[in-house]
Amino acid sequence: MKFRFIFSQSTTILAVLAFASSAAAVEVLPNILIVYADDLGYGDLSCYNSHCAYETPRLDRLAEEGIRFTDAHSPCTICSPSRYGLFSGNLVCRTGRRPTAFEGPGGPSYLSEDSLSLGQMLQQMGYRTGVFGKWHLGLTWYDQQGAVLKGGFENSLLIDYDRSCPLIDGPQARGFDESFVTPNCPTTDPLYVYIENGSVVTPASQRHRSDNLPNPGGKWRWDNDEGWMAPDYRFTDADLLFTDRTEKFIRSHRKKYPDRPFMAVLSTQISHAPVLPAEEFSGLTNAGPRGDFIRELDILTGRILDLLDELQIANDTLVIFNSDNGPETLHTDWMRTDHDHDAAGGFRGMKRDGWEGGHRVPLIIRWPGTIPPGQVTSQLANTTDLFATIASITGYELPEDVAVDSFDLLPVLLGVQPDEKPVRPLMLTQSFRGEFQLRLGSWKYLAHTGSGGNRYDNGPLQKYQRDDTAPDAPAQLYDLNKDPQESSNLYFMEERIRMQCAQILESSIGTTGRTAPRSRVPAGPAGIQRLLHK
Repeated sequence: MKFRFIFSQSTTILAVLAFASSAAAVEVLPNILIVYADDLGYGDLSCYNSHCAYETPRLDRLAEEGIRFTDAHSPCTICSPSRYGLFSGNLVCRTGRRPTAFEGPGGPSYLSEDSLSLGQMLQQMGYRTGVFGKWHLGLTWYDQQGAVLKGGFENSLLIDYDRSCPLIDGPQARGFDESFVTPNCPTTDPLYVYIENGSVVTPASQRHRSDNLPNPGGKWRWDNDEGWMAPDYRFTDADLLFTDRTEKFIRSHRKKYPDRPFMAVLSTQISHAPVLPAEEFSGLTNAGPRGDFIRELDILTGRILDLLDELQIANDTLVIFNSDNGPETLHTDWMRTDHDHDAAGGFRGMKRDGWEGGHRVPLIIRWPGTIPPGQVTSQLANTTDLFATIASITGYELPEDVAVDSFDLLPVLLGVQPDEKPVRPLMLTQSFRGEFQLRLGSWKYLAHTGSGGNRYDNGPLQKYQRDDTAPDAPAQLYDLNKDPQESSNLYFMEERIRMQCAQILESSIGTTGRTAPRSRVPAGPAGIQRLLHK
């Protein structure tokens, strides 16, 4: 048994004492709160980045009270496929579809009718479930003739809302009892409407103009697409609205169903483009609008954590904080240039790229009295692993064809599995163009040339272009232990490792592939106690 504790602040010491005195029997299923951030890079929290240009005190405290992963990854380097990974435990390649970010009335959902979602699994275990904020998994919309619409901003005007609602593949049809979501990126991609419990609240009938919004610093409004919106749609305080809805769900649940556990997902807009911090958070940091934006995320997360304390359910709630991919391109450049802040945390690449900066993200998990506080782990992890981990915690036995890219991290959370004994022997990720990356221990194989996403031969990212040390190689191979910045391509120098990686990748991809082990056995409350007292 090996615990890795960091006694950096008094709150951690108090949490350790509380854990030691309360390693009480886990007799009931925990509530689950997931805060899923958007385009938040590895270097965007001060608990991950000692040179962060601002502080994130509430998220730092969350890390001190639980476990912080330093080698955690999103399934993809763009948002929609990563959300699919969260709610399915699968890479998007299992759908037979390529990675895409849905726009307009785009769909259908990546979550198919015949697959088990995270929400549906927990409903079977007696949970009430809610999701609030950005959905962005694709939705099926119909026109007046009953034909399915295929995306496109202008097609928003063709939607027949009576035919389309309740949405056949919206949150209510995929395992959520309550929902208040946007179909796409809340402030970036039309269609700008709210969907409440499966139906559109107010149809899109007005043309949104980006110049109606603030433009902090003269540039941070970038990537606010014009399109069709509902008259009551909100932009600058989107996450205030989503947080309010999350709090409302938790309060209502505790009042009406005090004997049932809940799962609440807050899927934020922060820190996706455009950067529009709400007025009350503007100017809170010395790191410009994006620093203010992330401080807003920190404060809003803190509000929900305070609510758990107020309702006296903090010890009964598993809290998960994660991000869907690395930081946006221009955001990364501007933060480096203007504020000496590296949102990618020193890694190569950013959103859309297959290099580490595109998919290495924060992952923090807290469960007071069960997860020992102050842990920092270098265990390899992926957002897809949350599915099997939650299944293990709740005692749900996963069928073999469910969550085929999901590993059970519970022993790591409990501090009973040392970093020297990896839970994950391998991991697949996908970049913007659908190309694959494979981790095998410290080795990383990219089955493509270049970034897999952004272009670095011209434009604002040209300053970050590096010479390829193996320019004739059709793929890339790096040893992250020795070369975490992926600067020296060992494709020709390490033939045995390269061939091993290529073979593993070939056998793992496709709709019938898998990376997760078979015959996964959940721990459940009794198993958690056995692990804690080994």
